[in-house]
Amino acid sequence: MRQGRQATIQLAVVVLTAIVLASCDSTGSVTSGSAIASPDTRYATTVTSSGPVNPAAIPLGDGYVSTSPKVGYVDSCTTNFPTVGGASVVGPWINETKKTWDSITKIAVEGSVSWAQATFSVTVSGDTRIIKGNDLPIDHTTGTFPISASDPAYTYDENPNTITPQSISWSLPLNPAAAKTPSCTGGGPIGVLDDGIYLFNALDGEGRDAGAHEVLDGCQEHPQMAGILHHHAVPSCILDKASGRSTLVGYAADGYGIYVERTASGALLTNPSLDACHGRTSRVLWNGIEQVVYHYDATLEYPYTVGCYHGTPIS
Repeated sequence: MRQGRQATIQLAVVVLTAIVLASCDSTGSVTSGSAIASPDTRYATTVTSSGPVNPAAIPLGDGYVSTSPKVGYVDSCTTNFPTVGGASVVGPWINETKKTWDSITKIAVEGSVSWAQATFSVTVSGDTRIIKGNDLPIDHTTGTFPISASDPAYTYDENPNTITPQSISWSLPLNPAAAKTPSCTGGGPIGVLDDGIYLFNALDGEGRDAGAHEVLDGCQEHPQMAGILHHHAVPSCILDKASGRSTLVGYAADGYGIYVERTASGALLTNPSLDACHGRTSRVLWNGIEQVVYHYDATLEYPYTVGCYHGTPIS
């Protein structure tokens, strides 16, 4: 979201060796075992999913913004949005009549820019998980930003922003606890994915479905006005590598893991399978141990990752 507020955590420049998270929990250090946790179902919903979402007709998330936790919505700390700040033209991949969008025919920003200076690491110190990096992709290229006037994407989204290295230095609880009540997501980073890139919520600068409206590059990312590169969902370049029943692909700002979970048929979960914060309690590999814990899930449908914070986010 180019109009979202900049992340408040901008600390010292980090020069570290990239450590990519795999399907297990990549901590970079040895952690002690823990007993299987009892499921926390305070915000849980009954699993009633009727099947996978059609990637050619994903339900449009426009208007699904709330000021309280609600399944299928973004609980947003921002309540007033400007009328500019996202894509300037509605792309032909959006069907405004049927309120759907086609992720298959949607165009992407051109270019293949490499980032040799990218750094990212996840380590553990006591009860703290430490995430450091510079918000540049460690395992893929990006499109060319600002978007060139010769790029077909420019017709719909004139993103004038330049990708700028950031300083990621997050200290998260190793075993986060549920807050008394869920809390809203802001316009800046709400998580970090295992490609080293910030995750924002599902809204663009105008409060619309960013995944549908904003023209992103091949790994579904772009920079906002301060140069912060970010995703609005778990992108295809990560989803395509996530195999098996569950794969840890990042961490939210409250410390909970972000997973790609699949059904027995290999489909991603859908909104009815998840709670108001877009998560659930199930058995996954967490801190190197198979255990039943709460976590967020990636979906093909809005709000894509985190609808609200189940735990207490870092400031």
